[in-house]
Amino acid sequence: MDKNTVIGLLLIGAVMVIFSIYNRPSKEQIEAQRRLRDSIAMTESLAQQEAESLTIQEEVIDSPHGDGQAVADFFSVVTPAADVFATDSVETAVEGVESIAIEAASAETDSLAPMPASLVKPVVADRKVVLENEKMRLLVDTRGGSIASVQLKEFLHHSRDSLYLFDKPDESRFNLDLFNRHSVRLSTENELFTPIVSADGQSLTMRLAYTPQQYIDFIYTLPEDEYMMAFDIHVVGMQEGLHPESLTNFRLNWEQKIRQQERGRMFENRFSRIHYKYDRQDVERMSENKNAHEELTEPVKWFAFKDQYFSSVIIGDQPFSNTLLDTKVLTDTAYLKEYKAEVWAPVTLSNDADLVSLRFNYYFGPVHYHTLKAYDADLPKGDRLQLQEIVYLGYRWLSWVNKWFVIPIFDFFRSLGWGMGLIILILTLCVKLVTLPVTYKSFMSSAKMRVLRPQIKELEEKFPGKDQDAMMKRQQATMDLYKRVGVSPMSGCIPMLIQMPVLLALFFFFPSAIELRQQSFLWADDLSTYDALISWGGNIPIITRFLGNHISIFCLLMTTVNIVYTRYNMALTDTGQQTMPGMKQMPLFMSLFMFFILNSYPSGLNYYYFLSTLFTVGITFAMRKLVDEEKLLAQLEANKKKPKKKSGFMARLEEAQKMQEKQARERAKEAARRNYRR
Repeated sequence: MDKNTVIGLLLIGAVMVIFSIYNRPSKEQIEAQRRLRDSIAMTESLAQQEAESLTIQEEVIDSPHGDGQAVADFFSVVTPAADVFATDSVETAVEGVESIAIEAASAETDSLAPMPASLVKPVVADRKVVLENEKMRLLVDTRGGSIASVQLKEFLHHSRDSLYLFDKPDESRFNLDLFNRHSVRLSTENELFTPIVSADGQSLTMRLAYTPQQYIDFIYTLPEDEYMMAFDIHVVGMQEGLHPESLTNFRLNWEQKIRQQERGRMFENRFSRIHYKYDRQDVERMSENKNAHEELTEPVKWFAFKDQYFSSVIIGDQPFSNTLLDTKVLTDTAYLKEYKAEVWAPVTLSNDADLVSLRFNYYFGPVHYHTLKAYDADLPKGDRLQLQEIVYLGYRWLSWVNKWFVIPIFDFFRSLGWGMGLIILILTLCVKLVTLPVTYKSFMSSAKMRVLRPQIKELEEKFPGKDQDAMMKRQQATMDLYKRVGVSPMSGCIPMLIQMPVLLALFFFFPSAIELRQQSFLWADDLSTYDALISWGGNIPIITRFLGNHISIFCLLMTTVNIVYTRYNMALTDTGQQTMPGMKQMPLFMSLFMFFILNSYPSGLNYYYFLSTLFTVGITFAMRKLVDEEKLLAQLEANKKKPKKKSGFMARLEEAQKMQEKQARERAKEAARRNYRR
């Protein structure tokens, strides 16, 4: 090694020694670095302790979502103070870490200030928090802060298991979307919330917090012995950082798969649909038979995700400004339909508390007329919810029969504690008593025409032939006979038309009456669905489409009795007049056709029709015994001698007949002229 090399190495060493002495950190800097290492160790230890403390119904989930990064990204723009974490200054960074350590330490006693995930990724766990009363049991998930399960305690699934509106992770979804002033989106459904249960156990707050001053609260309040619960959303400390759109309306999403709760899937599917009510207007409903999508730009007060006997209803404290509703028919054996709703809900701003709030009400419960109607008891007419309109009682012009006649009678006998089979029997008797006057009038009309049968046959012999002219003469002579004896052919039809509203109303009442659900009578273990004599699997063309995969006992009995009565009544009401070929057999065909229609309907409805037909047979026999047809014929003969005053209807009928005869004669003359020319 030469002299120059040695001198160079010595100079380099001297420079390095001088540089290290010059750049040696001060005592303050050394202390700051020590505090930095200690703070990081403390936060890691606290995060581990927090994870280990979650032992109630928890399951650790390794998910790419909900790790707090979305919250950090959202709040980093909402909160200018968050820029402290991006500084390059060692001392400022140390102060920032110290403040985080203090917040993390306070989290041991106050869990409302979770640590920002941008610095420390916490080890978190999902768990379900129970909220319940006498009627239902809810599970609220810490992931998303939404309701994960609803059990109705007073009801059972058709398999006799507990009844849940939804319980599995893929059966329901709720999400709140917020946007900050830079349009960064925060979706709550995958974020982890901290539960805060009230002292009385009736209120639960799910909190998504960034600092003690900035957080989102989902507040659930469940009163005792109620199906209705309040749901409040509070966004605190974020007014200045929120996008103007989020300061006017929150965008929310609800989704729910509708479980098959009843035995008859095909029939239950007919009554599962979305209902909704425009603000201060009528209740509307979507199609139940096909997939449908509706965009409602007018204010909507509430919408309901309904199956046959149960419903989830979302009611806005203020009407939703815009609503998208979607229904999809499912072929999955466990579910009937999938409902979706996306709404824009107007918010309330509070400048004093820097609070943006929103209030809803949830109804999770039975589709029972009086239960739903009770929520309008203390409301002025314009603000009434009209939730009872979810109970489908028939067309609007017909539903009044059920509301003012059928339901009060039904409820009265239920209050006596009678069995459902006996109540339907008494209800049938009441209907028959109410309709007895018109039934009697109809019977007397057919009796008068029956005793005139020999005279009608004489007219047929007097005007024989099947040509149009002979038929017109027979018809004119028959009407003249009816006019002279004081009989109107229409007098038997009008009473039947008067009875139709009651008969149709009951047709709609029984499938909607939850009171029949799982009530047994004789061999029927559930009067709200079919009672199967025999059942089979698989798909039989045509038969399965109309009958399903079973034959109902009450429906079979009802059809048999109805066919026997129809044949008897056809013979009883035969006036001897000639009719179109096949028309005489039409009543028998209709009786048989009703078997295919009603086979899948509730056994309670078929039981009612069976009783109604039996009572009709009994009333007909009784009237036949009480009415002396010889005296009736003598009375009709005496009427021939009395001066007749034409009714308006008979005058119009005669005028129509004369016009018809005139047109027939003119057509005959024209045909004769054409034949002559040929």
